[in-house]
Amino acid sequence: MSNSLANVNRRRLLSYAAFSPMAMATASTLANSPQAAIPSARRPYATMKKSINLWAFPYPDKFDLRTCLQLAKDAGFDGIELNFDLENDLSPEKTTADYVAIRQMANDIGIAISGICSFLFWPYPLTSNDPEERNRGLELATKMTQAAHDLETENLLVVPGAVHMPWREDHDPTPNDVCDRRARDAVAQLLPNAEKLGVYLNMENIFFNGFLLSPFEMVSFVDSFGSDHVRVHFDTGNIMEYQFPEHWIPILGNRIKNVHLKEFTKRGTDHSLQAFRPLLDGTTNWPAVLEAFDRVGYEGYLTFEYFHPYQHFPEALVYQTSDSLDRMLGRK
Repeated sequence: MSNSLANVNRRRLLSYAAFSPMAMATASTLANSPQAAIPSARRPYATMKKSINLWAFPYPDKFDLRTCLQLAKDAGFDGIELNFDLENDLSPEKTTADYVAIRQMANDIGIAISGICSFLFWPYPLTSNDPEERNRGLELATKMTQAAHDLETENLLVVPGAVHMPWREDHDPTPNDVCDRRARDAVAQLLPNAEKLGVYLNMENIFFNGFLLSPFEMVSFVDSFGSDHVRVHFDTGNIMEYQFPEHWIPILGNRIKNVHLKEFTKRGTDHSLQAFRPLLDGTTNWPAVLEAFDRVGYEGYLTFEYFHPYQHFPEALVYQTSDSLDRMLGRK
């Protein structure tokens, strides 16, 4: 029973209660019963898998990588997305042996690595007007590709370009046509190695970088490479300020290789990372989004991405997210 129907039934029963003590007792019992408040069984989405990004953990300040992997496993996640940075466990100085050890640790714990993500596409954008930044970005993306292979994950999130980055006062905006040309050139340079290593370069949709702002632009960009190894990392929250993820998914279709299931609220006016919320604490139409994923045959990871680990009892966010995903996917 929907919440609106339950409310109507409560009002109707309480109106009947005015006429007799027996009706009042019946109304009170029915209106407060679990059946009156809990929706009917949700549709199960058995093929989609639960994942969480490492940014939701207090890593590396409070938890080491093993602790994060074990917590994700204990909370019921199928996979965890790791982040490549200039330091820490995934970084330019790490070797294949380092990544093989991480992969073995994850295997021992019993959790998959759902993909590789990185903030480094912002300080070193592939479309920067600074040639040194562009070259460093390509170098780092190449190392990320190798790391993904060594960690035995197919998925590398790629931010192909940026017209503007409002949080970087030192960034000289890149004209749209120049951004598009440089992005295509960068992905084309990364592609042969990615194909060789069996890694998918998944382009992420982002509303605030001024590039690939519609599903049609994304389709055109991805399809232009003529390679199955250039796909889409679809982020449900990144377009919520102005658009709706359930509208994009049918257009992108089977180009979607990996997903950030990110919550966003349209209720506020703070257009920053603060607008992203814990799962279900936002304005996303999740039933419509999940139905859209199901209709295009998506069977990959749904990765919760959040940038603010809880200051106290940080494991609560991880368990809450797992529980929310279970309910969304019809597992509870």
